[in-house]
Amino acid sequence: MVATIRVPKTQRARRELLKHAPKLVETGKKTLILHGTKTSAVLNSVLSDIYHLKRDNAVKYTKKNDNIRPFESGGESSLEFFSLKTDCSLIVYGSHSKKRPNNLILGRTYDHHIYDLVEVGVENYKSMESYVYDKKLAPKLGSKPFFAFIGEHFESSEELKHLKEVLLDLFRGEVVENLNLAGVDRIYVCTAISPTTVYMMHCALRLKRLPVESLKKEAMKTAEHAKKVKNVTKDPVQGRLGKVYMPDQQVGKLALSNDIKGLKRERREAKKNKEHSKKQKVNPE
Repeated sequence: MVATIRVPKTQRARRELLKHAPKLVETGKKTLILHGTKTSAVLNSVLSDIYHLKRDNAVKYTKKNDNIRPFESGGESSLEFFSLKTDCSLIVYGSHSKKRPNNLILGRTYDHHIYDLVEVGVENYKSMESYVYDKKLAPKLGSKPFFAFIGEHFESSEELKHLKEVLLDLFRGEVVENLNLAGVDRIYVCTAISPTTVYMMHCALRLKRLPVESLKKEAMKTAEHAKKVKNVTKDPVQGRLGKVYMPDQQVGKLALSNDIKGLKRERREAKKNKEHSKKQKVNPE
């Protein structure tokens, strides 16, 4: 079977191809939200909340899909078709069964082909509507969230490393050079209590009062560190220790003084020996 390349014949078709063509500065990734053959009330709430948080860059299909099996060979063809149709590179797929209750699949595509998939189970979920909060604190369009990943398992477990990358990609939104702090209105706290369990909490940020700049500088001052003294160390037993480096001394070239006690002693002994020898010459036996 030989694949043929179809050339667009109309201006509308050319414009559509240009929209899908690679760009120097890529736009934000769109998310496709799908339902499986059977879903639960919990999953419907999860998918609705994800769409609410990403409604500016998301496409949601409410119709049930029977032929989507992402982890089976050939079962991902429908996902790739919908990804190409909607121009979405992120996929959120929810399904519910006896073996896998409240099952949520997060996936990424490359060139509208499945790149990777993460399967998670939802437990103890509380929807955004179940909380009583001020409507002014609701997420705004275009706002960017903060993410806090707590737990050593996000660094040691390969599965959680992968989940971390997918979550950041899912909620990143538009890529910008500068971030306006006024647009930061929420934070996601992900806590890994084990290599297979992650608690995720969605919190709203309420900024009360910023510090005065002069007072902030005063409060942030720290004591200056003492300069390091070379060749000096501290020991808990011996106290302060230091090393002194002396150059090689050539004793033969040292200028010796005549007042050295050793030389005086030698002179006295030499003088006594000389006087003793003279006496022996004067009084021969």
